[in-house]
Amino acid sequence: MSAKQTIIEGKAILGIEFGSTRIKAVLIDGQNTPIAQGSHTWENQLLDGLWTYSEEAIWGGLQDCYAQLRKDVQARYGVEIEKLAGIGVSAMMHGYMAFDKSEKLLVPFRTWRNTNTGAAAKELSELFNYNMPLRWSLSHLYQCILEDMSHVKDIDFQTTLAGYIHWQLTGERVLGVGDASGIMPIDPATKSYDAKAVEKFDRLVAPKGYAWKLLDILPKSLSAGEFAGVLTEKGARRLDVSGHLQAGVPLCPPEGDAGTGMVATNAVRQRTGNVSAGTSSFSMIVLEKELSRPYEVIDMVTTPDGSLVAMVHCNNCTSDINAWAGIFREFAVLNGHELSTDDLYTNLFTHAAKGDPDCGGIIAYNYVSGEPVTGLADGRPLFVRSASDKFSLANFMRAQLYGAIAVLKIGNDVLFKQEHVRVDRITGHGGYFMTPVVGQKMLAAALNSPISVMETAGEGGAWGIALLASYEVNNTGKLDLPTWLDEVVFAGNTGTSVDPDPADVAGFDKYLENYRRGLAIEKAAVENKA
Repeated sequence: MSAKQTIIEGKAILGIEFGSTRIKAVLIDGQNTPIAQGSHTWENQLLDGLWTYSEEAIWGGLQDCYAQLRKDVQARYGVEIEKLAGIGVSAMMHGYMAFDKSEKLLVPFRTWRNTNTGAAAKELSELFNYNMPLRWSLSHLYQCILEDMSHVKDIDFQTTLAGYIHWQLTGERVLGVGDASGIMPIDPATKSYDAKAVEKFDRLVAPKGYAWKLLDILPKSLSAGEFAGVLTEKGARRLDVSGHLQAGVPLCPPEGDAGTGMVATNAVRQRTGNVSAGTSSFSMIVLEKELSRPYEVIDMVTTPDGSLVAMVHCNNCTSDINAWAGIFREFAVLNGHELSTDDLYTNLFTHAAKGDPDCGGIIAYNYVSGEPVTGLADGRPLFVRSASDKFSLANFMRAQLYGAIAVLKIGNDVLFKQEHVRVDRITGHGGYFMTPVVGQKMLAAALNSPISVMETAGEGGAWGIALLASYEVNNTGKLDLPTWLDEVVFAGNTGTSVDPDPADVAGFDKYLENYRRGLAIEKAAVENKA
């Protein structure tokens, strides 16, 4: 069936993902191939010391993204989207969205980027004997309780950004298990919130006398393939303001960007992993068994079908690279040269590959915001060199690329060197890998492991959530998710792989030694610069 006919007959599937800087929509056909897309650029705001996106930005962004998708469909195929076979919604994990009985947002959305929850995360980690990261939704809730915020007593529903959008489109208070695992600990056996942790939390806050208990206000956890509701008339109008899209479309469980990244890279089976590197970065390694103990730098989450995953999450990745690229673009324009974005990044990344394996001694700290893995509640981007370092453009850019994944390396050393976790394949995706080979080469050096990238890496999480929607409506053989991805979607395609170069591995290790020592400089900058 042609793409045009697929759309006309209402057999196309829509995936939407809310990223940190872009909302993206991807339409796929019956073979799970992208056939149209739309996007909307947005930015978070720092409001009263907390990172947020407004409700207006959320819905205005979603509606514009869908409108751009409609325009793409009309331009390519000359038809209108009237019906769809399925829809999936994904978004940045974690954060805090709390609503009262009238569905009013009680405080501005608090994103994953906020690091104000240290006291709550510490106390909950000790209570559960389980690492509770600063950005997890329950850490945010408990921090509000510790600060005696008046809105807590009025909470009727608490969810993530993906859960919020899904709720407004379907009326269903549900969440995919992968996204739910960024709220609080999940029991792999039940694929829902850990009952002992729930009981401990309820006992902890009982003296406050709230009318709710924890399970009263949290979304129900669902695994991939489970029914999660259908698009209501109200939801259809909120998504498509033109009024063409018909209600009744089934939606898959809403997921977080970590889960959709695993799906988009076919990394949901045990002993596989992926690295997502964009505004933030994180690695996801699907485990064969639980770790020996909790680690502050390792977050335990799940795949969209409930398998245990060790996650290393870093708040910062490519933002400082983007800032420097902007400076170089400005310099080029000053000298009469206009560069496309693709040429700008390709030239800088390719030149970085020519730098010394240890960057000539140069160090870069990309801390636009705080970085919990290295113990920093706030950040200051820094470029550090001594007079004797080899200061060249190639070394400068290589240091920026190394710096973007240095924290990821620190966390993964715990998995590979202390826990001796085994992994057969690691796949990269995100902007860091868009220039062929270079990002793979750098990450292979950091992790001392082969790194694969697929041609679909650029499709990202919007394609991943579209695949989850396809799994729900098209999995007629009732295959489990890893098998369905292997046999139906990827059919043996593991992408192109780059092996670690021993000289690069040694160079990265030397860079990291300097990086660790220089953290004192970063901490001093945070403490002494307003």
